[in-house]
Amino acid sequence: MINIIAVTACPSGVAHTYMAAESLERAAKEKGWNCKVETQGSIGIENELSADDVSKAHFVILTKDIGIKNEERFKGKPIAKIAISDAVKKADVILSKIEEHLNK
Repeated sequence: MINIIAVTACPSGVAHTYMAAESLERAAKEKGWNCKVETQGSIGIENELSADDVSKAHFVILTKDIGIKNEERFKGKPIAKIAISDAVKKADVILSKIEEHLNK
């Protein structure tokens, strides 16, 4: 079972943060993968990733439109930095590329 984690954040910290999280979770579920997404929105950090979540992750997805808080906790993990709009609109494509990378 593939475990991926993600952190989504957008400049306004509202709609796209949560839309991206839902899109990534849905695309992972379609692949049969485990996915946990932390959101860093206008009301702060929600669904915060634990040290256990990070240690079990095969891959990390971070949105790059604004800085991600506590990014150093992902050191040593394969990371994809993507635009928030791509997370919302192209989550399936992103996960397919991650799958290709993991199968190398």
